[in-house]
Amino acid sequence: MSDAESDDGASTERTRAVVLDLLPNGRPDDDRPAHQKPPIAYVLGESQFQLRELTLTEDADISFGDRIQFDGEGIESVREVTHGDLSNAARSELEYAVEEIIDRDEARFVGFYNDAQPITLRLHQLNLLPGIGKKLRNSILDERKREPFDGFDDLEERVAGLHRPKEILVERLIEELRDDDLKYRIFVGRDPDEG
Repeated sequence: MSDAESDDGASTERTRAVVLDLLPNGRPDDDRPAHQKPPIAYVLGESQFQLRELTLTEDADISFGDRIQFDGEGIESVREVTHGDLSNAARSELEYAVEEIIDRDEARFVGFYNDAQPITLRLHQLNLLPGIGKKLRNSILDERKREPFDGFDDLEERVAGLHRPKEILVERLIEELRDDDLKYRIFVGRDPDEG
């Protein structure tokens, strides 16, 4: 059985998450005695980049860096959190987790460069990426008309001036995770299948 299938063969990829931090003694701001505080984990969802706090059972077999299911064994409850709610360790691990998710599913993220669309008459989704202005946007659009990009290396080779296309996406994702007031979101909270 693959990682993306459950016992009945249904896809579970949407509920996968990466463990950013594990607090076996619960949250530090919880005033209850240590023996009454449940262990928690901070995780980043792989599909829509949701930040969650999981309350774990005492016998949960979950470790830092694991890829888990939101509804898997050892998880009592799931609570949505913001970047500001994360532990310092979870915040410092966030960029590495985002890079890992992008590396694991490069086709999805290269697909963003291939499929990005205008938002308004004057603003394109590509312009939301750090360092991409009108000239670079037009170069990307011209090149993808000729032939879709097949990887980050292909993107970098074919579009003059576009350096580190993967890192640009990482930077944008981190910005979306940190700033709750962003007007436009490309990745966080959006279903990747809906475009």
